[in-house]
Amino acid sequence: MSETITLAHLSDVHLSPVRGLPLRYLNVKRGLGYLNWQRSRRRVHQRPSLDLVVADLKAHQPDHIAVTGDLINLGLPAEYAAALSWLEGLGRPDGVTVVPGNHDIYTVLRGDPGVARWASYMRADAWGVRFAEGGRDGFPFVRCLGPTALIGLNSAVRTPPFIAAGQLGEAQIAALARILDRLGQEDVARVVLIHHPPLTDQTPRRRALRDAAQLERVLTEHGAELVLHGHNHCDGHIDLASWRGSIPVVGIASGSAGLVHRHEPLGRYNLLSIVQDEDGVRIECLTRGLDPTGTFMEQIDRKVLSGAQVSTIANDGPLVGDR
Repeated sequence: MSETITLAHLSDVHLSPVRGLPLRYLNVKRGLGYLNWQRSRRRVHQRPSLDLVVADLKAHQPDHIAVTGDLINLGLPAEYAAALSWLEGLGRPDGVTVVPGNHDIYTVLRGDPGVARWASYMRADAWGVRFAEGGRDGFPFVRCLGPTALIGLNSAVRTPPFIAAGQLGEAQIAALARILDRLGQEDVARVVLIHHPPLTDQTPRRRALRDAAQLERVLTEHGAELVLHGHNHCDGHIDLASWRGSIPVVGIASGSAGLVHRHEPLGRYNLLSIVQDEDGVRIECLTRGLDPTGTFMEQIDRKVLSGAQVSTIANDGPLVGDR
């Protein structure tokens, strides 16, 4: 008997617009970020484009939605509130899981809860609380989706201007190792969610995960069935070798891009079907995004990430869990 979970993966939505920069929150990093937003990013990240992507995502009726960070831009109170409203429109906390990105924990913020506004989307469920380690701000956390377990990590830390690096820290990485081991005994597919690309050499140093080597070692030694990330604003797929077989590490481009910017394509998302049966775990991935005109959604890619046959799927073949 097999069980299937369909998981939608969306990232780096950079909700717009940014309605000014109040003087009380002005510092060097926010000032430079605001100039960058006004100069270029506001033309890239467009709410109508994101709305098209989300409408298509919802039409496919996934069992759950994972958002891997960078919901906002400058870490302003109004942005956190607007992002919470957007999340509530995306789905209930039991149907949407969020991990923060570097723009969500951007710089100093006084007198506002910040990402804690989204806490109901970033905490363990009733099944996952038994794996709680009491780490930084409740990370890692675990959620159960039938035969699949989501493990949420927080790689976002405050950084100086021009630096978008991330860091998990020793305690969070050690907790992840223990959680992966315990979940490995539960006969579930372990899906790790993180904003920054988790492997070494996936992005330039000033944007990289500082302890990627340590995380990569934990994944290799303790195993996982899938890792999902954002941050690079482009699609990515690397198979990480582990003692139990390869782990697909999958990145997705921005969900709100309405204009091609350098290497960054138009808005898109992934729809992942995770099938668990007596033969193990099989994962298939459908990528959908805006067409070149940015006016409607189309299929961009389709492939098997893991299972008995790892290959590109013919475009006319059925995707497991496709609706």
